[in-house]
Amino acid sequence: MQNRDHRVRYTVPGSRELLTHIKNTNSQYNLEPIDLNLRYVQNRALMQGRFEDPSVQRSVDMDLHLIDFYDRELSSVEGFIDKHARQHDYQEYVILRSVPGIGQILALSILYEIGDIQRFNRVQQFASYARLVKCKAESAGKTYGTSGAKIGNAHLKWAFSEAAVLYLRNNTRGQQYLKHLQKRMSKAKALSALAHKLGRTVYFMLKRGRMFDEAQFLS
Repeated sequence: MQNRDHRVRYTVPGSRELLTHIKNTNSQYNLEPIDLNLRYVQNRALMQGRFEDPSVQRSVDMDLHLIDFYDRELSSVEGFIDKHARQHDYQEYVILRSVPGIGQILALSILYEIGDIQRFNRVQQFASYARLVKCKAESAGKTYGTSGAKIGNAHLKWAFSEAAVLYLRNNTRGQQYLKHLQKRMSKAKALSALAHKLGRTVYFMLKRGRMFDEAQFLS
């Protein structure tokens, strides 16, 4: 009975947690820091035989095998998603995919959470709906500060926040733009500003049927 309860509560860690566990284990055994990006298969292969203790190495090998498994499954899921996306607003899907950092899952999340972009007459309406800005509290034509943070679509806020982080990955120009923003605000606020800018850009891209233009985005 006690063992069954343990199984019910156990959850398989995701790839990020597994990578963190490997790096923590490396640190605990006072080995040189891992400079490799373990998201890549060829780098993970170099971790074999790193630990002298066979039990520790076996534990790390299990982490690596699970990451390999997740990679294969995610690749399969993404292929399935891409195939079925062709049946629904495929042109808009391709437009969203032109934004660096917006992959298959994020593109479909944004696409389906938006629905018909034409239902938003102004970009401000869209930004408020996506929780990229706080909604204004108005009464009789007068503004009384901002309304609750829970108004709008939480899934779109997550998607654009995630897209902002992924946009910066391996993107020198994007990282320079973030540093420019950080001269006026904290890093957290700069990332929020970048997510807001991405949301506004996506709005106009879908409205006008145009692909992402990074030069214009960063101007």
